[in-house]
Amino acid sequence: MTETIRFGGRFVVEDSVPESVVTPEDFTEEQRMMAEAAQQYMEAEITPRDAELEALNYDLTVELMRKAGELGLLGADVPEAYGGLGLDKVSTTLLAETLSRASSFALSVGAHTGIGTLPIVFFGTPAQKQAYLPALAAGERIAAYCLTEPASGSDALGAKTTARLSPDGRHYVLNGSKLYITNAGFADLFIVYAKVDGEFFTAFIVEKGMQGFSIGPEEHKMGIKGSSTCPLYFEDVAVPVENLLGEVGKGHHIAFNILNIGRFKLGAACLGSSKETIELAAAYANTRKQFGRAISSYPLIGAKLADMNIRTFVLESMVYRTAGWIDAMLRTAESADGTDNDGMQAAKAISEYAIECSIVKVFASEALDFIADEGVQIHGGYGYIREYKVERIYRDSRINRIFEGTNEINRMLIPGTLMKKALKGELPLLRKVQALQAELMQPMPVPSFDKPLSKEAYRVAQAKKTFLAIGGLAVQKLGLRLEQEQEVLCSLADLMIQIFAMESVWLRAQKIAGASGDAAAEKTENVIAMTAVFIQEATERVESLAKLALASLEQGDGLQMQLSVLKKLMRAPLSDTIALKRTIAARVIRSEQYIV
Repeated sequence: MTETIRFGGRFVVEDSVPESVVTPEDFTEEQRMMAEAAQQYMEAEITPRDAELEALNYDLTVELMRKAGELGLLGADVPEAYGGLGLDKVSTTLLAETLSRASSFALSVGAHTGIGTLPIVFFGTPAQKQAYLPALAAGERIAAYCLTEPASGSDALGAKTTARLSPDGRHYVLNGSKLYITNAGFADLFIVYAKVDGEFFTAFIVEKGMQGFSIGPEEHKMGIKGSSTCPLYFEDVAVPVENLLGEVGKGHHIAFNILNIGRFKLGAACLGSSKETIELAAAYANTRKQFGRAISSYPLIGAKLADMNIRTFVLESMVYRTAGWIDAMLRTAESADGTDNDGMQAAKAISEYAIECSIVKVFASEALDFIADEGVQIHGGYGYIREYKVERIYRDSRINRIFEGTNEINRMLIPGTLMKKALKGELPLLRKVQALQAELMQPMPVPSFDKPLSKEAYRVAQAKKTFLAIGGLAVQKLGLRLEQEQEVLCSLADLMIQIFAMESVWLRAQKIAGASGDAAAEKTENVIAMTAVFIQEATERVESLAKLALASLEQGDGLQMQLSVLKKLMRAPLSDTIALKRTIAARVIRSEQYIV
């Protein structure tokens, strides 16, 4: 791969080349072997005890996490100097995707290895890393992340938990509570956020057993029933000053950047669950007979399987494209000895792709909800019965639109962050908008589409122009009031999500088509078909979103003029998506699994 470091949000103003993105086709043999080892661990240890884990067996969860630690599955993100594997983000993403099939146990592992351990990896002092990371990587100690409070969820900085320095300067005394803390029932280590002197948002490492620290009862949840979720209480808890994480008043740097990684890793977990749902649904459709034949032979069932497979292919393309970009940025943040990361450098590297992390989170959680819902529908009444795993996947998937910042909050962040980057001169957004305004006044003939994927390339380019046109109009009409117009911001966010998805799948398809020979002709045909279907349907969503925003921003003759420009931008010959989906469905039904 030709490595090109891209800065977050630039996909709306710049084009990428296929060689610049990471795709699953680029996995190394070592990465594939690591995923296989994780799969073997699950088949040997997790699947046979699935029912016990789902019944929330603390001791079993901890036992199996320690076994995972012995195999290196918990230390992928921990530097080698502190007992981990120090793997790249593509590798750890593949690991998260693979382990997702372990349902609630996967959530316990993900909370431990991600938002629980990474604050210390990125922001801990050398002494803190040495004290905690080896045990966390080995599974000897389990971590939890504690941000949400009864009165502050999305408004994280509205936390009421306080910390005051003791008179002797040796401890910070914590008072307050936390809510919905994953792994709370069996964790040993807690990353806790509190306001020093009631004002300065700060992170602390709190250990189980500290006097005044108590754990409340388990919450009774709709899904993810095998994971521990409890409230926490702090009554004059004396936390040594050595357990201050980062700097006083800089806790938001830790919280928000760890959430970025959490959002991205959530996308990888949704990807794994999407693939599993396709397997379950396709296998069931092949065995369930109605009116004398397997339901998989009916076109409407096939269309569902095709749609499920297409969305999974798009999500997979987005996830690994982003992982490759984060890897490239993190490599630039490595310290001279190559074994550690400076916390603020790592935070800056991660924050560069805050937009993409939010996009992946929103798209992934909503794609899995769609796929799980269709999986239940294919199962019919059986999909509503607990003994069929698709029922659990359906219940478990719902939390993903709330985890790591609600999808509504993430939608506000996507265009908001883009605008901030533009105002700071990090993106040539305003210059692109001005250039586009002149272009839109000129004739815009539709080109000929004489090469594979050329029509899809045109649609991606037109979608970018549409976003720039709508975004430019919104800034012109609303100015500073734009941030208060949440419906318009949401439309801009959804336009960006569609563009990133469209371009990611197009780049991957181009890369596959360019690298494959005659032996891979069927795969290439399938990839081109999935890309054509998704991009055509995404273009229709782009047009609908643009109309929604325009009707809010313009009226009368001005609206009609804008709609005529939009019509010019959206012109392209239609593909027969019914026929394309039938060919895609036939392959999914034949293989009974997700296919590329």
